[in-house]
Amino acid sequence: MHIEFRHLKTIRAIHQTGGLARAAETMNITQSALSHQVKGLEDQVGVELFVRRSKPLKLSTAGHKLLKLAEKILPEIEAAEEDFRSLRTGRSGRMHIAIECHACFEWLFPVLEEFRKAWPDVDVDIRPGLAFDAIPALQREEVDLVVSSDPEVLNGVSFAALFDYEPVFVASAAHPLAQKPYVEAEDFRGEMIITYPVERSRLDVFSQLLIPAKVEPRGVRQVELTAVILLLVASNRGVAVLPDWVVREVRYHSDYVTRPLTETGVTRRLYAATRSEDAEKPFVSYLLQLARKIPVQLQREA
Repeated sequence: MHIEFRHLKTIRAIHQTGGLARAAETMNITQSALSHQVKGLEDQVGVELFVRRSKPLKLSTAGHKLLKLAEKILPEIEAAEEDFRSLRTGRSGRMHIAIECHACFEWLFPVLEEFRKAWPDVDVDIRPGLAFDAIPALQREEVDLVVSSDPEVLNGVSFAALFDYEPVFVASAAHPLAQKPYVEAEDFRGEMIITYPVERSRLDVFSQLLIPAKVEPRGVRQVELTAVILLLVASNRGVAVLPDWVVREVRYHSDYVTRPLTETGVTRRLYAATRSEDAEKPFVSYLLQLARKIPVQLQREA
């Protein structure tokens, strides 16, 4: 027995409309073609599927078994067809994000909150990217976008600039360095630096200041949450260097001081890496637009 989707659609249409003529009209075929299809299906199963003398036309016991199968299978097929149509038109898709910048959660969540309102059919997930190489994962299609401060020239990968930010020194108002207008690499030599739990090469204070100057701090304490970092800094347990969008709420708090790194300050740029073939997808373009706008708004509030 060979049952096709069109057979299941026929059984469902006749059951819903109560007759061959109306079912043929809804299926956009002739009544003769529909009758021929039903006869061929009945020949396959070896029994009648309809009670012929009933009005409206009713299913036989065997017909109800096929109807049950149709009602189980056809909605799943139709949902899959709609998903494929949405993919073709760019209305749905997948946006799994890896973050090489631990503090980026502070602005990424507001971005995704706005994004989901405009693109509710896009499946969004966040992969922090701290335990694996994010760019190779992007190339393997395990993730779809990587937030990074280190652009590379790679075949099939596009890096789009998002926004510039300033890494800012944060200390307790009672800390001796609070009296300085800015801090330099040498100022960290006797300090406990409180950082996110990532390797040093991904931390601005090390990559942009301490490693080039060959300065080793007194110690490094790793903390997962920004709020806890700030709590420890306020308690004078150490100092931190955080992006300007993170310190916007404490910049004018009496318990803290914020200072630039070096006399001229340090500026960094964040990028979004995507596969080149995905860069022009409407929902990808929209997410990048939000990722350029919302963090800048947060910086202005600082």
